[in-house]
Amino acid sequence: MPDSVPPPSEIGAHTAGSRAWGQLAVRTASGLVLAPIAVAVAYFGGWAFVAFWGGAAVLVFLEWTGLVAGSHSRISLLPGGLSVALAAGLAGAMGNSAAGVHPMRLVLALVVLAVGTLAAAALARHKNPVTAAVGVLYAGALALAPIVLRSDVEAGFLAVVFLFAVVWVTDIVAYLVGRAVGGPKLAPAISPNKTWSGAIAGTAAAVAVATTIGLAANLVGVGRIAMLAAGLSVAGQIGDLFESALKRQFGVKDSSHLIPGHGGLMDRLDAFVAAAALAAVIGVGRGGLEAPGRGLLSW
Repeated sequence: MPDSVPPPSEIGAHTAGSRAWGQLAVRTASGLVLAPIAVAVAYFGGWAFVAFWGGAAVLVFLEWTGLVAGSHSRISLLPGGLSVALAAGLAGAMGNSAAGVHPMRLVLALVVLAVGTLAAAALARHKNPVTAAVGVLYAGALALAPIVLRSDVEAGFLAVVFLFAVVWVTDIVAYLVGRAVGGPKLAPAISPNKTWSGAIAGTAAAVAVATTIGLAANLVGVGRIAMLAAGLSVAGQIGDLFESALKRQFGVKDSSHLIPGHGGLMDRLDAFVAAAALAAVIGVGRGGLEAPGRGLLSW
């Protein structure tokens, strides 16, 4: 018989810690499978890239609708899902040459999303028609933003990889530092596990990796690229908190159980949606529809 038995509080803490690190192992394994696929698809671009992100966006819309509407969601799935898929297809037809994005196809993609949004709200047979409609816009942002960035023939691939790096490094470092260091909570009412130490460390890591990419790729204005990375990192963390608030509102832990260690696709892409949308707006705002990737990375 052992000389002493740890108090229940210590046993509970040890169990929780083991569970956290076990979850990290599963998350890491899933990431090691998914990340190379995402990078490979980005490298080849074209319709494979469009299908990848269009399919992801449709799945995210299905998860969103199931989350906010539950068993009442089926009737709003068809118009919303079709509008997201069609918008992705129209966006995919935009990058047809070195001229970049075709403005009219982008306008049509946005119109399709607007129609799908109205249809989802009108057909929502539950108490959350506005939330159901927002799901179309949320999934639409996921469909359009990476496709628009990748349409830049010269810098599209680098822009997408840059975005991946910022979001992934922020997520990994914030998780590790938050678990190891702890400290004051970032938003305890929304996500009790997130800490200020993790958020700051994640942003710092994003700045470091962005600076490394900028130097390796001989980009001009590396200091401003570092500031851009900080902004995208913060946007991604806000996107993460937004999804956490949505799940808390509807009383669920994960959007689905599609990805081991991550939950649903929304749980994996919540930060990416926000960061990608901001990156696409900056890229188009600075480089125009002809050069959104260069607009994002050339400072």
